[in-house]
Amino acid sequence: MSIEIVPEWMVNLEKEDIIFMKKFILSSGSLKEVAKQYDVTYPTVRLDKLIQKIKLNEDNTNDSYIALIKRLVINEKIDFDTAKILISEYKNNKKES
Repeated sequence: MSIEIVPEWMVNLEKEDIIFMKKFILSSGSLKEVAKQYDVTYPTVRLDKLIQKIKLNEDNTNDSYIALIKRLVINEKIDFDTAKILISEYKNNKKES
């Protein structure tokens, strides 16, 4: 019997993110090779969104507001920089209360 443990930073990643990471690893980290597999140009293959999703998932919090902001970013409803500002302001306001 095997128990699957998913790291916290992977919990909210979409299936396509996991597939991309697998292709990236299997191509020895070559974005040019991944671009060939997706039949797109090299500059089109970007890790920015995946990196942002991973960074958001690393911040373990039980706060429902922060979790909501993270979900909005992951679902591309707001951008990463806006989320950082909202979370920072929220945390500052909580400290002042």
